[in-house]
Amino acid sequence: MSASVVTIVAIFSVVIWIAVSREVVKPTKMINRRKMITLLSAGTLSTLIITISLFQNLSFFH
Repeated sequence: MSASVVTIVAIFSVVIWIAVSREVVKPTKMINRRKMITLLSAGTLSTLIITISLFQNLSFFH
């Protein structure tokens, strides 16, 4: 994956996790569970993409 795509995914991931943290601090009765599940899924997926991309760019044998 190119560096610019990883950068865009990383920025997207940060925005998602900020949205998750804002949703978490709401009182329990005001939390939208569907929104929370969607944000957590998107955040996890974007973090996984970044992690896989970074591990692919590591060179263990050099």
